[in-house]
Amino acid sequence: MRVIIQRVKSSQVQVNGEIIGKIGCGLNLLVGIANTDTEAELDWMARKCLELRLFPDTARDIGRWDKSVQDIGGELLVVSQFTLYGDCRKGRRPSFDQAAAPERASILYEKFVEKLRQSGLKVETGLFGDQMQVSIENDGPVTLVLERESA
Repeated sequence: MRVIIQRVKSSQVQVNGEIIGKIGCGLNLLVGIANTDTEAELDWMARKCLELRLFPDTARDIGRWDKSVQDIGGELLVVSQFTLYGDCRKGRRPSFDQAAAPERASILYEKFVEKLRQSGLKVETGLFGDQMQVSIENDGPVTLVLERESA
């Protein structure tokens, strides 16, 4: 499982020109599901996204990150992105052999979103498998790649 995690001041996702998910301060999560992922990867990733300290304790202290998205009562925008498993090492067209099949990925993605919702934070989503436009006001900017391979 791979997640691009971005600390944002705001973020939104549109489908066909209509905003379907919108958040204020919090995290934008671009989520890729591998064909080997299980519930164990979902549990680890949800916990990591919720507990990772990416926010300063005060507005003035930008150098020290002491607060998680849970600590600040932030919001989450979760967008599926199978292209995170695009392998560009050979040829000129990415291979997506490591990405989970859409039917399976959809189920795991929804389970991941549900695990995040159990935190009580506002969680918005994109539309799995659809063409989306994501607008991100990255704060910092802070962008990290989280990865958890199945054991």
